[in-house]
Formats: sequence, structure tokens, C-alpha cells
Amino acid sequence: MKKYLFIIIAFFPLIKINAQGHGPLYGLQTPTLAKGGFDFNAAAMSIATENDQSFMIRYVWSYGITEDVQVNITTPTVINRLSIPTGTRGNSNMPANGDIEASIWYRFFSNAFGVGKRIESTAVLSGSAPTEKNRGQTKVSNSLHAAVSTGYASRTWYAWVGGGYQYYFQKGPDQLGDLPYGSLVVGYRPNLFMGDYPKPDWRIFVESLAEFPGNNSFEGQLTPPSERGKKVMIGPSFLGLYGAWGLSFGALFPAYQDINQNIAKEKYRLSFNISYWL
Repeated sequence: MKKYLFIIIAFFPLIKINAQGHGPLYGLQTPTLAKGGFDFNAAAMSIATENDQSFMIRYVWSYGITEDVQVNITTPTVINRLSIPTGTRGNSNMPANGDIEASIWYRFFSNAFGVGKRIESTAVLSGSAPTEKNRGQTKVSNSLHAAVSTGYASRTWYAWVGGGYQYYFQKGPDQLGDLPYGSLVVGYRPNLFMGDYPKPDWRIFVESLAEFPGNNSFEGQLTPPSERGKKVMIGPSFLGLYGAWGLSFGALFPAYQDINQNIAKEKYRLSFNISYWL
């Protein structure tokens, strides 16, 4: 454990990274880059069950084709995988099981009103390729993912709600189950942090994910319905800004799990970012 933390802590100060807008860590979000804008994002991610834990670093390269259309390439460095992976995603552009993914975001609605207030909606379409041959006992193939999110932002309050669906193609007689999911995020910026630079600026979020993974197919036969259990995860995240720098971190914990008693329950998910705005 200490070895992995040392690798992560030593690695992050050497790179420039940029969080996607001022959005959440886990939930679907809406911000897109400005036209011609380029972004490099990295995140340390971990998922822990009762008897196992994963560690991964995520890299995301993003480019703004227009102010409403953004393309992304996501690649992982997997340090340790779960022996029985959970069906989940990191967020809009971070698959959580070691997939390489290309995606396009289209902000199809945006309405700015009042002072510093806006409502916007963004659609996501992506395709991914796995970096391992098997996920658990099931052979894993490419997948398609689509999602839509809507968000509200002001100088004080933030909210995002969205839903997505990931579909894995068949690999021989095997096929991973699909993944319908939804997310809800509420954020707050205390009055204490309303000042301009060089005063630090912090935002607090409460994030939630609801996941309903389908059954895997192994050697042509569906696995037991409860092997990939339904989950509702909830937890806090924090985003701190100071000049061109940003720090974001957070955790999710299970509020509900419908899982077979022979399958290890999930304990928590962690994510950590250090950011620099280019």
C-alpha cells in the first residue's frame, strides 16, 4: 500500500494536469473546452472491496473543436486490478476498469442568465478497448458508451444530473453485462471563498451514483443474476483553486448494495487530482 502511495505522490508533481471545468469527480458533468483549447488530465483512482483493492492512474487528453464540441482520449496505467471487477465507470470520460477510450462531448444546450448563472446539457458518445483479455472469468471485448447530463452553475450553487449506458460486445462465447447508470451531484461554494485571486477558492460537492449492471455471459450461459449487484454510492468531494492550480479529491461509499453473499461487497472508491490550467 505504501509503495503505491509513494508512486502516486511522486508522479503527480511532475506533470501538468487540468480538471474538466469546475465539475465533480464521479458524476456526469457538462463543461466543454473553448475552441482550440487543449487539456491534459490525470487522476489516481482506487476501488476497494472487502478482500481486494485496485489502483490505477488515468490520463485524459482533450481538445476543443468548437466551444461546444470536445474530443478526448483516455488511457490507464493499471497498478493493481480487482480479481472480480465491479461494473462501473470513473465519470464521463474515465472508465474504471482499465479500458482505453475515445469520446466526443457535444454541449447541445447552453443558457446563461443572471450574474454568473447558466444551465447547460451535454451528450457523450465513446468507444473503448480493454487492456486485459479477461475480466474475472469472462473474456472482455470492446464497448460503446453513451450518456447525457444537464447542469446548473452559479457563483454559489452547482448541480448535475445525468444517465448513461455502456454496452460490451461479445467475445467468443463470453460477453460482459451492460451497464445502465445514473448520477446526481450537488455543489456549494461558501461565501468565504468568493474573493478573487490570490484568495484560495474551494467548492464542496455531494456526489451519488446508481449502477444497474447486467449479467455476464460465460461460455454461452448467463451468470447468476446477483453476481453483478446493483449499487448506490454516495460521498463527498472537494475542489480547491489557487491561481492556475487546482486540487480535487473525494470518496464514494455504498449506501445500498444488492449483491450475492458469496461476492465481496464494495467498501469505497477514491479519486485524487492535482491540476494546472495551461
